[in-house]
Amino acid sequence: RKLGFPCFRLPEHFLMVNKKRTKKVGITGKYGPRYGANLRKRVKKMEISKRARHFCQFCCKFKIKRGPMGIWHCKQCNKDFAGGAWTLSTPNSATVRTTIRRLRELSREAH
Repeated sequence: RKLGFPCFRLPEHFLMVNKKRTKKVGITGKYGPRYGANLRKRVKKMEISKRARHFCQFCCKFKIKRGPMGIWHCKQCNKDFAGGAWTLSTPNSATVRTTIRRLRELSREAH
């Protein structure tokens, strides 16, 4: 039995309130089809790392976020860290830290 008023469907964008918008591309969906898939995958990895919360060694909480490029700030203990542009610690900084620690141990043994 038909009703007296016409049945209508809502447009699809009204139904997408809580749906996931991208399946694979995630944060790099803003670039659309530009720049190629491999470059967007690299940028996706870096941007996820950049926007994530990192672990603070002083207050032992995941509260470090990136401010301006290369400046990382812990909201819990209010300390600032100098790091990489995309990650908190870079491979070069890890090398420098181990070298400084090794030289410090050698100077202690010499005295």
